[in-house]
Amino acid sequence: MSQEHPNQFALLGQRRFAPFFWTQFLGAANDNVFKFAFTLMVTYQLQLSWLEPKMAGLVIGALFILPYVLFSATSGQLADKHDKARLMQLVKSLEIAIMGLAAWGFWTTNVPALLACVFLMGLHSTLFGPVKYAYLPQQLSERELTGGNGMVEMGTFVAILLGQLLGGVLVDTPVVGPHHVAIACLVLAVLGRATAQAIPASPSTDPDLVINWNPFTETWRNLKLAHQGLAVFRSLLGISWMWFFGAVFLSNFPAFAKEVLHGSPQVASLLLAVFSIGIGIGSLLCEMLSKRHVEIGLVPLGAIGMSVFAIDLYFASTGLPAAEPYTVSAFLAVPAHWRVLADLTLLALFAGLYSVPMYALIQLRAQPSHRARIIAANNILNAVFMIASSIAAGAMLGAGMTIPQVFLAVGIANAIVAFYIFLIVPEYLLRFAAFVLTRLIYRFRIVHDERLPTTGPAVLVCNHVSFVDAVLLMAASPRPIRFLMDHQIFKIPVLGWMFRLAKAIPIAPQKTDPATYEAAFAAAQAVLDDGEMVCIFPEGGLTRDGQLQPFKGGVMKLIEGRPDLPVIPMALGNLWGSFFSRVEGGKAMVKPLRRGFWSRVSLTVGEALAPAKVTPDGLRERVAGLLEERTA
Repeated sequence: MSQEHPNQFALLGQRRFAPFFWTQFLGAANDNVFKFAFTLMVTYQLQLSWLEPKMAGLVIGALFILPYVLFSATSGQLADKHDKARLMQLVKSLEIAIMGLAAWGFWTTNVPALLACVFLMGLHSTLFGPVKYAYLPQQLSERELTGGNGMVEMGTFVAILLGQLLGGVLVDTPVVGPHHVAIACLVLAVLGRATAQAIPASPSTDPDLVINWNPFTETWRNLKLAHQGLAVFRSLLGISWMWFFGAVFLSNFPAFAKEVLHGSPQVASLLLAVFSIGIGIGSLLCEMLSKRHVEIGLVPLGAIGMSVFAIDLYFASTGLPAAEPYTVSAFLAVPAHWRVLADLTLLALFAGLYSVPMYALIQLRAQPSHRARIIAANNILNAVFMIASSIAAGAMLGAGMTIPQVFLAVGIANAIVAFYIFLIVPEYLLRFAAFVLTRLIYRFRIVHDERLPTTGPAVLVCNHVSFVDAVLLMAASPRPIRFLMDHQIFKIPVLGWMFRLAKAIPIAPQKTDPATYEAAFAAAQAVLDDGEMVCIFPEGGLTRDGQLQPFKGGVMKLIEGRPDLPVIPMALGNLWGSFFSRVEGGKAMVKPLRRGFWSRVSLTVGEALAPAKVTPDGLRERVAGLLEERTA
């Protein structure tokens, strides 16, 4: 890994990312130059009795998606078994061969050959997908993963947009249009192969893997593999739902532009453009909003925005008066149309906020040796959900619903699906609460966050100032934390419910309730055995005077018999006197916010200690030193 960079755009100046980015960008662009030009040629320029214009888009789309269903399982195995850079280079060489056949098909107007190339380009994308997303976590640190995924997502949608625009312009050239498309596709394929050559080696994560060539049994095995990590599996479902949601809009843009907005084909292209720009902006915003961590608290925010603006799009596009087909300039001259464009842009922006953290979470938490196969399972689910999306949208339209009503139905369905996902995976909801707390109520600064481990078990030790200390620590960590917390806190409305959702472990004083005390440490030991992190507040309760209290010996019970377990001291600062802390021995959360919104608070992370060097008094001194470091 290279040194830290100021933002995600700096990755474009580094060999570990730039050649890969331009390879996937050129591949996505080529896909869309080819598919869009071919679709327009069949729809407008040729008259084929066996392939009617209204069926051409559906047939081409189905042929492109079919390899995802058939070969994703195999492609995931190949990506785990072989060096990913070499595999990408071989896939890009295959692209040149496919585009050579496509060039001949365009030059001779051979539609069956071009249909075969659609299937083969789908195969190309199927092989490239798992490699693409498994490559990133091998080359980028946890702090870079969200930004890297944001760049890839933005680049993909910009490439889709530019590819469709270029394909449309080239094929529309009289007489020689298909020839120009043939040349462009070959040039893009060769450029993609050239950039792939510069991708650095990315070694195999499972070189001894024996390939199972049966796509059906391997697909089932991959889905079972993904299901072993519930947060990862449900993130796969969340991403697939996003593709279901997005496909409804993308597939209906031409008809929406013509029948509802009364626009020309150029207006349909404008809708695609604003949608792509929205996705790109949302994807790029993820790094800034997440403070360069994998922040799944953005997912509920994205889901809320997707539903709000999908529903508003229904109201914005209902009742627009009929007119002659608008040109783009005439369309933009109507004030009511700006609301439609704003809804589409913001809907797409929030879809970017929704999807990028999920991709990053899968890459971060999936077992490295199986990562590509899990991503392949995601591609299979995406394909199934997109097919289901087409069927569902077609059924709604066939039942007499208008396109705006379909958008409304999908917006409401998204709210229901999101609510269900956040109930069964409360980590998303908890991280959203932490995101709001650390962005709106407090200005939260983390010092030395690189000291928080991204893998393996650890014990976190922190001072205890307020009732939201655990929420702040959730916001600071890219991984889940299980908290040992006073059993009395679970009786507090809202906070108690939240900590139960977070699976916090209730603990009571040993003298008062020895059974609860022993059960708490047994549960904490099981969490450490699973390779996860446990946090303990060794003061045993909230400070009543703002000063650091003596540390009790519970931490010694946690590290007993674990000589390699890192113990990480941490210090929360500037929370004393806030709404959530006690003041002068009184109760918390009974007075108005004393410092208003957006107060500065901090978390300083200390260096990890070996258990042999840990004592309660020594830990207290370390935490006190971190508090002094913050105020120095």
